[in-house]
Amino acid sequence: MESESSIDFQKDFLGVSDQNETSQQIHTRKESNVAANKLNDIPEAPQEVKNHLGDVVVENIMERIKEAEKKEEKQSNVGDRASPKRKSGNNEKLAGKKKATKTGNPLVLAPLSHIPLKTLLDIEAELVYIDEEEISFEFVVPAARHGPDGADAVSTATDSAVSRVDERLQAALREASTCFGQKNYAVAAGLFATALELCSKGAAIGKSFDPSPEDISSIASFIETKLVTCYLKLRKPDLALNHSHRSITLNPAYFRNHLRQAAVFRRLERYSEAARSAMIADYMYWLTGGTEKHISKLIKLYWQAMIEEAITREESFSVMYTPFVTKLKVDNRDKMMNTFTKKHPGYTQLIYTDPRGLHILPQTTEWSSPPPQQYLLTLGFRNKQTGKTLEKVSSRKVPVFSDLKLPFSPLTEEDLRRQWETVGKKIMPVMDLIRSTKLTDNVCACSHAIEKLHYASILGRLQQVTEQSQVINQAMAELATIPYLQDISQQDAELLQSLMADAMDTLEGRRSDKERVWNKMEKV
Repeated sequence: MESESSIDFQKDFLGVSDQNETSQQIHTRKESNVAANKLNDIPEAPQEVKNHLGDVVVENIMERIKEAEKKEEKQSNVGDRASPKRKSGNNEKLAGKKKATKTGNPLVLAPLSHIPLKTLLDIEAELVYIDEEEISFEFVVPAARHGPDGADAVSTATDSAVSRVDERLQAALREASTCFGQKNYAVAAGLFATALELCSKGAAIGKSFDPSPEDISSIASFIETKLVTCYLKLRKPDLALNHSHRSITLNPAYFRNHLRQAAVFRRLERYSEAARSAMIADYMYWLTGGTEKHISKLIKLYWQAMIEEAITREESFSVMYTPFVTKLKVDNRDKMMNTFTKKHPGYTQLIYTDPRGLHILPQTTEWSSPPPQQYLLTLGFRNKQTGKTLEKVSSRKVPVFSDLKLPFSPLTEEDLRRQWETVGKKIMPVMDLIRSTKLTDNVCACSHAIEKLHYASILGRLQQVTEQSQVINQAMAELATIPYLQDISQQDAELLQSLMADAMDTLEGRRSDKERVWNKMEKV
């Protein structure tokens, strides 16, 4: 199998002798084989996409080894500066931490993905950091509305929008762009932030023009995207995160906004969320009339890489995708369970198939063709209670994480801490992976946003304000995107508007948290 041969190559490349293997190396090799088996349950990319990769396996290995060495050297330097007393007290903890994070030895790195890191960086250079040297205004008008002369229409619309921008704002943006072009990203970020403040105070469109909400949103979204790019260049993805969310809320139809969000999530090692962002980016590219197959292939490649990275790094559960042909019968379900058990014997405490619709994969998805190949997703858990909790949440129409001992009883701080430990660290990672291959939810259109908002409510009550703000902004971006992903009913449209209004009120500190739509749903 391809994955196993990759791992054998890695071992030979590093010069490990089978005769001299330590017990740690044997254990690590077994872990690598488990991860390889996980990847084997993901269909291969089409040959035309695989050809894009080139022969860069060695470069990928070296890149990961260098990252491991840097981390190890950094840990070593910190340890050398510590006092003898502190060092002796922490030796055992550090050793345990190294074993847990698996970064002490190049062999114990997360198994190689099919898609090299260099390829991902090349995709980001081409699609995320576009117009880096000469920043242009990216006021996007969906190409699908333009007809055969779409490119000219976009150019005309862009020029027209730029000419209407307030002169003070234009000057601020030119100065920021100059600094960015000089690679002075910190100063550029400050200037873009100043430009955003001007925009929020009404200095977006010149006084001689009648401003439209679309123009103002486009200008603000453009500035937010530049802040994302600045902070990514500064290696500060945590500062880029909220800007990436807001750029989508302001302009959800622009595919690059979603791809930039994916790049931020990748830097934060939130791979499942990066995969979902890339999936939406690819769909938006097609929806708004994108016709360059090369771009769509690169986005799909990025989407695939993020799924693989999420699966291989996950230790608490594993997944298996089964092509869906006809309605699942009991006999077929039993066969799937048996197949999963044989392939993933370490994840059999609870096995179940996602009941909330079918999944798609980048390797077999073509938006312009008839419905893409769909898959059933089977999940297996090492911890039975985690699986049961997720199964219970998935069976509800609205996936709230209620843990009340008595109806309407207030949660104590201890209850909230327990919910945060369960939801934030065990359940949300699984939900995020499920969402990474499912564009829409056929039970409730707003379910993903409700998950996030309910989790944000828990964070707010625990006084984790920064994290709460990030989760709410992410939920708002999701809500703004929903009408582009699927047709929604009048009831869903009203729910969406209520959720968006309540999310905005929460960010601005208006009204009690108890009055939020998602908290009322929990009581019901």
